[in-house]
Amino acid sequence: MDTLIIKDINSEALETAGEIIRRGGTVCFPTETVYGLGASAYDEDAIAKIYEAKGRPSDNPLIVHIPDVSEVYKVAREVPDSAKKLFEAFAPGPFTLILKKNPEIADRVTAGLDTVGVRIPSHPVARDFLKAAGVPVAAPSSNISGKPSPTKAEHVIADMDTRVDAIICGGASDVGVESTIIDMTEETPVILRPGGITPEDIKRVLGDVKIDRHVLESVNVKEQPKCPGMKYKHYAPDADVTVVSGKIDATETKIAELVAKDKQAGKQVGVLARCDKGYNADCFIASGKDNSQLARVLFDALRQFDKENIDTCYVQFTGDDGISLAVKNRLFKAAGNKVIYTEE
Repeated sequence: MDTLIIKDINSEALETAGEIIRRGGTVCFPTETVYGLGASAYDEDAIAKIYEAKGRPSDNPLIVHIPDVSEVYKVAREVPDSAKKLFEAFAPGPFTLILKKNPEIADRVTAGLDTVGVRIPSHPVARDFLKAAGVPVAAPSSNISGKPSPTKAEHVIADMDTRVDAIICGGASDVGVESTIIDMTEETPVILRPGGITPEDIKRVLGDVKIDRHVLESVNVKEQPKCPGMKYKHYAPDADVTVVSGKIDATETKIAELVAKDKQAGKQVGVLARCDKGYNADCFIASGKDNSQLARVLFDALRQFDKENIDTCYVQFTGDDGISLAVKNRLFKAAGNKVIYTEE
């Protein structure tokens, strides 16, 4: 199909995008986390187009996006007081709440589950687009399934041009990793996927929260995933990714050793790390001073390694700041849990 690329974002352009959603089409749009691939959450046939465009497994549920908390009952039939407290504290923002599903939501959105993920993005273009659509919009990340999530319009165009009806180009994402997903249907809320809203943030509001064991483990092949990103390999470039984890000095020494060995073997090597040492890598990308900065550049860097035809790449992971669990979750999945722990 011919894809409409919207670079001049104005009310008329967003109304056009909204009309595409209402008539059963698909639109890629920016959010503060990553770009989403949206369709009407009420339309089974439109939702099928999302799975087809991404090559996404049909048992991997989608998140539903709304512009304002006042529309939450269009998506969920029950909103417990604990969920209301989180909406009040963090909405709009980079988090998703798992709630009991409104029957109007298409079954394909939830992969047959009786629960649904609800999110209110803070990106102004996303919220204006959702208002223009006039219906809740189901949207996973707008990348080919399993590949690094898109944080720039150029990533979306590379993956989705000719696969969707329209792409709204809204600049780079601020957070860089997908939303925190919190299951509010349990007695104690459970983080199913970490993101920009940290466990510490949630505890300050609710007093207690659990972290699902699958945050750093894969769901069994026979299990039904509760939310996106739990079961299948995600975020992976074509290059072979290895995470090197530990303190700064030890990880730097190990990365230098690994790069030298691979270079001697004739491989093209990439490195994503904090210190601008270069490591004699064929493609070196600085990850910034902390994990918040690493989150912003991670997916772009993984895509860059593929552009440079990198065979193996090493990503330095160190530190324990607020978003570290989210970064670790994405890195481990991108590497297929291939991690080297350096000695402390």
